[in-house]
Amino acid sequence: MVCRPKWVNLSKQEKEEVLGYFKEKYKIDVMEATFEELKEKGLYNPDTMVLEGVLLSIEEVEFKFNNNIFFKGSKYRAGDGAIGVEVTVYSKDENWQIKESKMTWISCCVLEN
Repeated sequence: MVCRPKWVNLSKQEKEEVLGYFKEKYKIDVMEATFEELKEKGLYNPDTMVLEGVLLSIEEVEFKFNNNIFFKGSKYRAGDGAIGVEVTVYSKDENWQIKESKMTWISCCVLEN
């Protein structure tokens, strides 16, 4: 899995916590990289439009009142396997819970030979 949020205002320790969370929770390799960097590493097949792994992007984050955080993001796995989401989470008993989540777009692709 690749996580590429906009790291604005995050310390090195906070970045490591975000990446470490995904690594520990899902038992997978995690790296910080852009889509272009993944292509350079050979992790993207342009013929099939498939990425070896999943690219998570966080495009916007807003800290709201009452321990609520709103963010817009996306997940890319393939040309026909990408979605955009808007999610609001809140902290309850030191655990993050999803308050509201909606899909904002979905990719659709047909490959012809």
